Amino acid sequence: MQVGAVFPQNEIGTDPGGVRAYAEAVESIGYRHILAYDHVLGADPAVHAGWSGPYDVHSDFHEIMVLLGYLAGVCSLELATGIVILPQRQTVLVAKQASAVDVLTGGRLRLGVGLGWNPVEYEALGENFHDRGRRVEEQIELMRLLWTEESVSYEGRWHKLTGAGLSPMPVQRPIPLWFGGGGSERALERIGRLGDGWMPQHRPGEELDRALGVVRAAARQAGRDPGALGVEGRIEGGHKDVDRIAHHARKWSEAGASHLSVSTMYAGLESVDGHIEALRRTAEAVGLD
Repeated sequence: MQVGAVFPQNEIGTDPGGVRAYAEAVESIGYRHILAYDHVLGADPAVHAGWSGPYDVHSDFHEIMVLLGYLAGVCSLELATGIVILPQRQTVLVAKQASAVDVLTGGRLRLGVGLGWNPVEYEALGENFHDRGRRVEEQIELMRLLWTEESVSYEGRWHKLTGAGLSPMPVQRPIPLWFGGGGSERALERIGRLGDGWMPQHRPGEELDRALGVVRAAARQAGRDPGALGVEGRIEGGHKDVDRIAHHARKWSEAGASHLSVSTMYAGLESVDGHIEALRRTAEAVGLD
């Protein structure tokens, strides 16, 4: 099980030196990847009455592709998005940005994608919140074409390209595409049919087992090997209960996770050094080499 760290997006601050120190420490401790969350805009609760989203206009978020480009220059880790909200972004531009990051990392990008939950963000970016599930399938088809073919001509419901292509193309052809979410049967089926892996919100247990059954059945029906689909768990590593941390890591291992990400967000840590120290404790708790 490959263990990595969740980049503390809205707690790390805006000092480039702090971001670099964090990435270098994550690598030196022995983690294998850094996973980062994506939001372009936050809603203003003073304007949107009753706002209950986990993030708002006051929450810091480094732009995810710019961030990964920076991280590519300061560490040798795999970089993962967890997730890029794909339907609110221009498909060809995401394909180009992902290709650039993959080139800069020497083929170490894992692109997690999802539908998102924030209609305010969709409105501001000029995309339709209500057809995002249908559009994402076409987006994935087109991105994989752009990552594997020099010249692409394509006409779908939402996209049209005529004899155009990316250069440079990515090292990985295609770049691995993982899905977040999975809150409905349709979403689970889509993951099994189209994804290279899944980043579930479920915790190990009956609900996760049932959802994995749906994903793997969809993969088999699509003629794919269900055993080849990765699964990435997530645990909280910001507290000092190392026995609890080790227990949760074991549960994910027993559930068959191929990857595990350690989050130190929302633990009241007030500095980059605090996040790094929490990651050191977690590394010891899970037996990270």
